Parts: sequence; C-alpha cells; structure tokens
Amino acid sequence: MTRTALYTGSFDPVTNGHLDVLRQACSVADRIVIAIGIHSSKAPVFPAEERAEMLRAVCGPILEERGVALDVVTFNDLAVDAARRHGATLIVRGLRDGTDFDYEIQMASMNATMAPEVQTLFFPASPAVRPITATLVRQIAGMGGDVSAFVPGLVAERLKAKFRRP
Repeated sequence: MTRTALYTGSFDPVTNGHLDVLRQACSVADRIVIAIGIHSSKAPVFPAEERAEMLRAVCGPILEERGVALDVVTFNDLAVDAARRHGATLIVRGLRDGTDFDYEIQMASMNATMAPEVQTLFFPASPAVRPITATLVRQIAGMGGDVSAFVPGLVAERLKAKFRRP
C-alpha cells in the first residue's frame, strides 16, 4: 500500500526550509503531493504555475533520489479535502518555533475532527533553516538583497529577475 502525504503551503517562494521538511517527509511516505494553496485575497510574487514549475524542478530530484513519487497540485479549499482528493492519509507540516507549534496544533486538531482518517505529522526544522520564512525571503529579495543562502539556486535567480531594479 502506498503511503501518500500532503504538504500544503503557498510556496511563494519555495525555501530551503520547505526542502528540509520534504527530506524528512520522505521517511514516512512513498508519494508526496505538494499542494499550493490558492487564495484570492493574496497577491503572490509568483503565479501558481511558476511556483509549481519551480517546485518540480527543485523537489523532484530530492524525492527521486529517495524513491518517493512527487505530484504538485493547486487547491483552494480545505487541506483535508485536498488530502482526500489525492488519496493522502498524512499531512506533513514543519515547525520552526513555539509560535508555529501553537498555530499548527490547532489546525491539526480541527483537521482531525473533520477528517479522522488523515493524520498530521510535524517535523522540526533543522537548525540551519529554522529562521527562514518565505515572507522574509520576499522582503529581502524585494529590497535587492541576496537570498541565495535561504532558497535553492533556481529560486534565487527567479527572485533576482523578478525584483531587478532599473
């Protein structure tokens, strides 16, 4: 039986922290579905199609090396509904600090009530990626800073091009 995990987020942009969670999730899943959340109230830096393309490019080799299948999809409803739709019995989440834990444990509890067959697994961020957030990466890139220590090379290039100053 294939163990499928769903990993949700905006991935705007994908960071080394996201990759850290994915590497850890490979130990519990045979297939990982990365689900890009689409919310009409948010104005992302990268359109969903470009985020999906970057995720396939940077995550694909990591999962392939570990023998884990990868799917990248979008969703605009509840994570548990996306999990059911894609046959996932696990939702994987990363935790950087206590603030993440407080929020994520509430979400996991609500999800467990709505979908008891879907279990949430938490992975602690490795020390090197603990301070990384996509929000901070966007802010640094937007001000012309070097984000190459926080994101994969392809993503750093795309951010640099996106925020190129005239």
